Amino acid sequence: MNINPATEGSEDPLSKERLRLWLKLLKASKLVEEELRRRLRAQHASTLPRFDVMSALSRAPEGLKMSEISKLLRVSNGNITGIVDKLTEDGFALRVSVPGDRRAHQVCLTERGKAAFAELATAHESWIDDILGGLDLDDVEGMIRRLDHLTTSLEDK
Repeated sequence: MNINPATEGSEDPLSKERLRLWLKLLKASKLVEEELRRRLRAQHASTLPRFDVMSALSRAPEGLKMSEISKLLRVSNGNITGIVDKLTEDGFALRVSVPGDRRAHQVCLTERGKAAFAELATAHESWIDDILGGLDLDDVEGMIRRLDHLTTSLEDK
């Protein structure tokens, strides 16, 4: 029987540990995200994607094109369109035509949107502090350092 090494699991112990690390990263990320979603829904009748779009817009006072928001958040234009439509309908965002490009729109937060996001961002920071409250300063700094190293190595590939 011929076994293709490319499809067979590795016997390298480091390879197994890397897989274990990946699964633990996914689990931790999913648990934090689920709790953030629950709190946004329960305490602010909002969603994590809505928060993410407002966060991106808050960092770009001049506004962003829909395609720029999609790229920043790594989601489809269709997902962004629905969220921006609802933010606009609720008075939190404004679409402005881009001069020279009849199809493009720049999206920015309104004053009402900025105030609403400031409230959400304060709550979000508090929730993250609570959720990660079991970590001390050494834990946090060590994880940040290691994750920065991982990010750099992934971006270099």
